[in-house]
Amino acid sequence: MIIAAAQFTARPCDIEANAARMAAFVTEAGERGAALVVFAELAATGYELDAITGGGDRLVMEPGDPRLAPVRDACRTAGVAAVVNCAGRSAAGTTITSYVYGPDGALLTRYDKVHVTDTERAAGFAAGTGEGRFTLHGVRFAHVICYDAHFPECAARAAADGCSVLLASSLYGRGGGAQERREIFPALAKAGGLHVLLANHCGPSGPYEACGLSAVWAPDGSVLAEGSATEAEVVPAGLTLG
Repeated sequence: MIIAAAQFTARPCDIEANAARMAAFVTEAGERGAALVVFAELAATGYELDAITGGGDRLVMEPGDPRLAPVRDACRTAGVAAVVNCAGRSAAGTTITSYVYGPDGALLTRYDKVHVTDTERAAGFAAGTGEGRFTLHGVRFAHVICYDAHFPECAARAAADGCSVLLASSLYGRGGGAQERREIFPALAKAGGLHVLLANHCGPSGPYEACGLSAVWAPDGSVLAEGSATEAEVVPAGLTLG
């Protein structure tokens, strides 16, 4: 199976423009043989925390939001699944959420970020409680969203639950963030015996200058594919799955 991360510079709070970019990346991922493409944390809006929680429901999306229709349409046309991260809504409040659309454009599952940061909590984001597992072409997948990856028990639960691949939608900045991703994700892969994919932003997003370098690691921690530090692109990798 080929899976892919897609990185780009999101336009702040411009869901329509960002959805168009994501739809184009879904198409490209399909042309490159990928069964699944994953986008970064809050790729639909950029990491604009105060604008999201301070703008009513304008930047909060349900799975069937018409502004995400180009992505769902691209999934159907290309036969590719997509993990789209955006602001969602749960009974607890506004969430940082991944919607997983299948190759038919229908919702497979959702995952709400469990370990929100202090900054996200202060901005009004609520923590999720579910796991959001899904199966595609016989392969079981798990999620983390950015800070979730700093808690090894997330990967341990995924491995114990029969998952083969851990998908991370994240935002890591230049400097310390770039170093963190080099340490955290190979360790998660080795500890859980998992393939691990990181989809990161590149360029500015909210208060950060993201470091790009979206990547896929094998269960032994080796790098299977890695993206540019600065360029928008699809980063595909072939997985050897038992």
